[in-house]
Amino acid sequence: MSDVTAAERELGTAFLPRFDAQGLLIAIAVDSSTREILMVAYMDAEALEKTRETGLAHFHSRSRGKLWLKGETSGHFLRVEEIRVDCDQDALELRVRPEGPACHTGARSCFYRKIDGEGLARIEG
Repeated sequence: MSDVTAAERELGTAFLPRFDAQGLLIAIAVDSSTREILMVAYMDAEALEKTRETGLAHFHSRSRGKLWLKGETSGHFLRVEEIRVDCDQDALELRVRPEGPACHTGARSCFYRKIDGEGLARIEG
């Protein structure tokens, strides 16, 4: 929507998502109870619509080029309780209730390591 002004997008009350050139928005899944960041993924218009329709987090898989329901194969769904929108509407924060680990590795969060010197160290706890 090129006819939308920055002021309308940044200060208004209309939901006017700003998808990038590939038609994607960043979506950050955050545990609604602990506020821990669980994962970062992308949503296209279809994933956003399905998420709002069903209350379950849907994403766009860039590697497979298609819609992806988080938990479809693992059973580890993310139940969306609230969707927050950043100031210029190009990123979303999904406040979710996770039903199991969020990461495909089995870790609670995809952010289970930190930079330690020149390598990575697992975060315990």
